[in-house]
Amino acid sequence: MRDVTEVNPVNIWNALKEGNRRYQNHEMLHQNLDAARREELVAGQKPMAAVLACSDSRAPVEHIFDQGAGDIFVIRTAGEVLDMGVFASLEFAVDGLGVSNLIVMGHESCGAVKATKAALEGGEIPPGFQRVLIEKVAPSILNAKRKGMTTTDDFEIEHVRETVDIILDRCPVIKQRLDSGSLGVIGARYRLGNGAVEPIVELGVS
Repeated sequence: MRDVTEVNPVNIWNALKEGNRRYQNHEMLHQNLDAARREELVAGQKPMAAVLACSDSRAPVEHIFDQGAGDIFVIRTAGEVLDMGVFASLEFAVDGLGVSNLIVMGHESCGAVKATKAALEGGEIPPGFQRVLIEKVAPSILNAKRKGMTTTDDFEIEHVRETVDIILDRCPVIKQRLDSGSLGVIGARYRLGNGAVEPIVELGVS
């Protein structure tokens, strides 16, 4: 991550937002992707940020922030749903790798959110293990409905908020790092149409 002079949550988030601006404007630097960088990373990694994102193929995390190898620790599940493996990975990123920022990134036109909305409105529940996605996303949509929200866009945004809240509630290490000022926690939504990452929750980065 070449555009950071001092490593702290505010500067890292600003650098990622600037990378996203470059991505939107087709001005990507394609940094940290050469042979020298690969050789440097053989000895270990020290990413600046961790991103929990949806597995959707239309949301390539490193490209969206114009970062390269070793810059972002990425965890992906459909609908950015949480399970014990995800919690462990997030804790490892924060406690083991010392990332400065943790970002939960949903996206526009999320299939998991759409499928959950349809199931809650009387549609079919997907078969097999896919039903777990509905079970994980449903509480966010039900909370959104209780708040008077009705659109898929609203549900995607609320799901990000709820996911951030759950992480902070269930991961003491992450909450402690946030409270100490050494970690920023951000919830955001990626817009497929224009490439923008829109902040929803920004904690410890202002």
